[in-house]
Amino acid sequence: MALRSVAVLLQEPVSLFEYAVLAEVFGTDRTAAGVPAFDYRVCAEATGPLESRNGTTVTAAFGLAAAEDADLIAVPASASAQEPSPAVIEVLQRAVERGAWVLSLCSGAFTLGAAGLLDGRDCTTHWRHADELAELHPKARVDPDVLYVRDGTVVTSAGTAAGIDAALHLVRLEHGSAVATTIAQRMVVPPHRDGGQRQFIDRPVPTTQAESLGPVLEWMLANLDDPFTVDDLARRAAMSPRTFARRFVAETGTTPHQWVTDQRVLRARHLLEETDLSVDAVARDAGFGSAALLRHHFTRCTGITPTAFRTQRRQPA
Repeated sequence: MALRSVAVLLQEPVSLFEYAVLAEVFGTDRTAAGVPAFDYRVCAEATGPLESRNGTTVTAAFGLAAAEDADLIAVPASASAQEPSPAVIEVLQRAVERGAWVLSLCSGAFTLGAAGLLDGRDCTTHWRHADELAELHPKARVDPDVLYVRDGTVVTSAGTAAGIDAALHLVRLEHGSAVATTIAQRMVVPPHRDGGQRQFIDRPVPTTQAESLGPVLEWMLANLDDPFTVDDLARRAAMSPRTFARRFVAETGTTPHQWVTDQRVLRARHLLEETDLSVDAVARDAGFGSAALLRHHFTRCTGITPTAFRTQRRQPA
């Protein structure tokens, strides 16, 4: 199905950023730049102003009937996305049945889940909501690490700006890279971003109630740039290595090696963002020893290389 008509399905309260993303990609006339015109329709079940909870209201020009023949139905985030009305559910179900695209932005994925459209499909949402989405819809295969997922004609995106990536992906599929790049240039955003949500998730230090491990964790954090083994840590905790390893997993939910690796990656992230240190120096200060080892663990944890991460997230030192 060619992507010519787009129906944005609003639910109260309207999340303005995600709504604006769809307006920018599909609702702005860029025909002079060679972008095809989209038949853009803003739809809602209710008539009258829709609240956004920040002092702004939005009024949809169309009812749900205008979405019935749209090539794409897009569902922005909303605090009420978990409980869509039966009419909204039916519109989305019929869209998938007739082969139309369905796109959710951020928590809009909950509306797709309520309609049964995520059952047996790969999908995503904002990383903060991923566990909840998986719990509510156990038949969905929720991936919290990616910016967007396409499974058949159903596309789900992660939080906020990831909606831009998903929308441009659809444009690229239907109208080619040149059109998607033109829209991205006008929006002053990259036509395609590397990596996934993992690069935006801070991994907090796991807490523990065990008095014997508290001092050890503090020492590990203060000495991330030093080499140490489980035997070294066990001696510091006055335990056997086997008891220490078992207690560590029970109290932190992970192994000593993975805990240290996560914290070293977190330190490397901060150094890459906030300092002018070279990648080699970051590797040494974070405790990896070499840039090659840093790249290996950093890419595994974040889905992106240290250099690419710095380019995307760099703050002036």
